Amino acid sequence: MRVVKNGDVHVSAPIGMPREKVMAFIEENREWIEHARKRTYERHKQRAEFFSKLPLATRAQADEALKRLKSLVVPMVEKHAKAMGVKPSTVYYKPTISRWGQCNVKERSICISAYVLLLPEWCVEHVVVHELCHLLEPSHNARFHALMDQYFPRWREARKETHRICRMEEDEE
Repeated sequence: MRVVKNGDVHVSAPIGMPREKVMAFIEENREWIEHARKRTYERHKQRAEFFSKLPLATRAQADEALKRLKSLVVPMVEKHAKAMGVKPSTVYYKPTISRWGQCNVKERSICISAYVLLLPEWCVEHVVVHELCHLLEPSHNARFHALMDQYFPRWREARKETHRICRMEEDEE
């Protein structure tokens, strides 16, 4: 049994299990469900508050964010791409909240979320190196992790810090 992002409860049961037995299981776990739903709601509320710290509603706000992004990310891409011997075909920016970055290996393009502006610079650098590493290794396998170790040794720490920043409320409990 699990509570998904929108608060719905998903229950998996073996084929042939009587519906009454499944319903009884759900009823027996009603308290857990309510607690999990509350946690899910709080987590989403907190994420929304976090991402709302970067105003992008107007053209002027979006232009300012893009200007700041480019001045931050372009030098990082140049530095690390040169050290790694890779060259992305293009680097572009989108206000994505589901991913900090994305690499299209076929097109050799990299997309960086505008919301990296809410992170410390060294965490942004981690995102940049992560996406550049995908130009050398598309999947998150042992080779990819070895490349991350080589080109950004503090990547695990940066990833942990990024998660902490996005979930400060949970860490403070």
